[in-house]
Amino acid sequence: MFLFLTLTPVTHAFDGPLHVRNQFPLFMYIDAPYFEKAAVEDSFSAGFSYSSVYLVQESSEWSAGLDMEIAELNLRFRKSFGDFIEFGVDLPIISFNSGFMDGFLNSYHDTFGFPDYGRSQRPDNTFLYEVRRNGYLVVRGKSGRIGLGDMKFSVKTTAVKGDPAISMRGDFEFPTGDAESGYGNGSFDAGISLLIDKTLSEKVKTYINLAFVLPGDFRGYERVDLEEFIHAGAALEAMVRKDISIIGQAFIQGSPFPKTGITQVDRTAVLLSIGGRYHAGNNSLQFSLTEDLNTAGAPDVTFNFTFKRNF
Repeated sequence: MFLFLTLTPVTHAFDGPLHVRNQFPLFMYIDAPYFEKAAVEDSFSAGFSYSSVYLVQESSEWSAGLDMEIAELNLRFRKSFGDFIEFGVDLPIISFNSGFMDGFLNSYHDTFGFPDYGRSQRPDNTFLYEVRRNGYLVVRGKSGRIGLGDMKFSVKTTAVKGDPAISMRGDFEFPTGDAESGYGNGSFDAGISLLIDKTLSEKVKTYINLAFVLPGDFRGYERVDLEEFIHAGAALEAMVRKDISIIGQAFIQGSPFPKTGITQVDRTAVLLSIGGRYHAGNNSLQFSLTEDLNTAGAPDVTFNFTFKRNF
């Protein structure tokens, strides 16, 4: 609907990509990336995401049973010094639940003829989170439990000022989440990112991220050697009014797991997010919808609502 709003002079600065990340349960605790802008800032944000996940498959070595809905509150703090360096802290709080969306999603898939991943073969709104390798339990989640995820610290430094703006970002993730229950991986993770901001016109700006992640091992009920992976994305932000912007972004992520023989774990995840942002002084509100384009390594659908305050 934003496309029909009358264009007016821009008074608010562009504020970067949508604050969403991949909430696929097997990936979300392995230095799960956030799409970020290159510019440094001073801010606090609280983002609430809600996702629906269904994957029940097995191979000769692995079995994965994921039938759940995921609620996550992510608290993010950014502090800059000058205009060249920024320190960040991310604190995720996560809950796995049986949920309420299965009936709606079944109707949605039937109406538009989309595949339902086999969701209709299980009772609606029942919980399942169990992964095994060679019959041995790797991770088992519990419905309704609220837990702390892995806390992340980051440092962003400006490499090139102006337009385009280019920054490098390094992050380090601490194993504060319970790995056996799926809230963390039980190891330290590290990543490095290249961030690029480029203004295309007075009302349009683009953001590009490219990153490489070195995960630690998964240390749940069984130990699993995880592999390095890359992720990348591109976003476009358009100001359609002085206080409203719309954002579209695409994101890809490789699998950190060794070859499992389960296609939805092994294939590259591809996510498309569309949303809007409303500015009110130093505050902003953001809403977005994220879809799984490749039916692999991502939730079926994710809704996100974020409040942000710039200082």
